[in-house]
Amino acid sequence: MTQETHIGVEPAENVPGPLAGVVTGAAYGVLFLLGVVLGVVGGFQHAWYAGEVPVGAIGWLAALFAVPYAMGRLMGGKLGALVPAVGWLLASFLLATPQRAGDLAIAGNSAGYWYLYGGAVAVAAAVVVTRSTGSWLLKAYGRP
Repeated sequence: MTQETHIGVEPAENVPGPLAGVVTGAAYGVLFLLGVVLGVVGGFQHAWYAGEVPVGAIGWLAALFAVPYAMGRLMGGKLGALVPAVGWLLASFLLATPQRAGDLAIAGNSAGYWYLYGGAVAVAAAVVVTRSTGSWLLKAYGRP
């Protein structure tokens, strides 16, 4: 045996597959919820203006790039950036559709356009520029 094991402690490579899958799935679930929270909070807080400039929406663009990019880097791949981006897209575009009473949270004004369309570009750019440590589709499990 080439690896030194301590009493009762397994090396990280020997963690059972189902347990590792549950932890990974839970992590991606939390990332999706993080994206939904970004969408809900941003949907109600993007309309801050300084004169005619929608500073709230422009500030959210920085956050909408930074959060998916950071999560992608922490998770080690583009999927880590894509999952919160999808959560944000679903929540934001749901808040931009008119409801039965005619209400909507993200209006069709300059702040709304900056937040929705600029945010879509920001999360897409975050996914594209995130480096991946390798494709999970092409990994050869069990091979040296």
